[in-house]
Amino acid sequence: MTSFQDRERAEEAKFAHDEDTLFRIQARRNKLLGHWAAQRMGLDAAETEAYARAVVQAEFEEAGDEDVVRKLLGDLTMAKVEVDEAEIRSALAEQAIEARRQITGEA
Repeated sequence: MTSFQDRERAEEAKFAHDEDTLFRIQARRNKLLGHWAAQRMGLDAAETEAYARAVVQAEFEEAGDEDVVRKLLGDLTMAKVEVDEAEIRSALAEQAIEARRQITGEA
């Protein structure tokens, strides 16, 4: 095995690890965001868990965060919670920081 092949394998392994970590951070962020929204809507514990799972699933509808933002905005509006897109995006950013901390241990 050559040094170049070793380095190439190491880079591929690092890329796969980084992608997996990013996926786990986004899923955790969405779950935390679901809990945040559920609290705002006054859902009970069982409803909160179900709603958090639904928010995680919303991420798979299209690339990026727009599907999650759209779901939360629609759900919160239907629940008569006063919220705007900027507040949801702010919560998204806050939960992303918390999710990264939980997954990687970074502060």
